[in-house]
Amino acid sequence: QVQFVESGGDLVQPGGSLRLSCAASGGSRASVYNVGWYRQAPGKQREWVAGSTRSDSTTYAASVKGRFTISRDDAQNTVYLQMNSLKPEDTAVYYCNAAGHSWSNPFGSWGQGTQVTVSS
Repeated sequence: QVQFVESGGDLVQPGGSLRLSCAASGGSRASVYNVGWYRQAPGKQREWVAGSTRSDSTTYAASVKGRFTISRDDAQNTVYLQMNSLKPEDTAVYYCNAAGHSWSNPFGSWGQGTQVTVSS
């Protein structure tokens, strides 16, 4: 089953930036999947944040549009999430996963995620 490994999370001040990485593992090729970034804040349900399709089109949740950018590097088998102008409400564990026609139904295995904390 397709699985990804997330990394790059950290503690950052409001207004700061981070770049998260999502590397396909176990022989999977990220290039053949639509890949989405998701996040789960304490006490809340996991929510979709951004998506990159196999044809390299991108889409974003309203809460992050204009601040976050998703991109792919097929040579590195990795999908990135550049996060700028971070806010305390962006604090969450961030995950990536493969999805089909709907970002709300990812079908791969969930990884460990990477913690992003936005605080002064």
